[in-house]
Amino acid sequence: MTDTPEKVEVITSVQRRRRWSAAEKMRMVEESQEPGASVSLVSRRHGVNPNQLFTWRRLAAHGALTAAAAGEEVVPASDHRALQEQVRELHRLLGKKTLEAEILREALQHADPKKRLLLRGPLPPRGGSR
Repeated sequence: MTDTPEKVEVITSVQRRRRWSAAEKMRMVEESQEPGASVSLVSRRHGVNPNQLFTWRRLAAHGALTAAAAGEEVVPASDHRALQEQVRELHRLLGKKTLEAEILREALQHADPKKRLLLRGPLPPRGGSR
């Protein structure tokens, strides 16, 4: 046993979960990675479950905590994949429409000049009024 008294935290709010900022999480992760430090000791010192600190360490290794600290929006991977698939589908449709427009433009160039006037659509009314 040590002679130093332990810090006791009294939670007086109704809120069940504590909210840690990204900076606080990173500070605890860095502290747990210092030589001679253990996750159990750091988590006990800050009143955090060791499993939570391990999760933060894993997220920090993947860069998730730095993205949150930078103020960037963090989205679930499933949403990211769905949006990527939507972008691919839109690119496919755009390519298809571009190809159709090129085919029609080429057909218009090879069309009879009299038919070209018909294909352009109605002429605007004379006199400038619509």
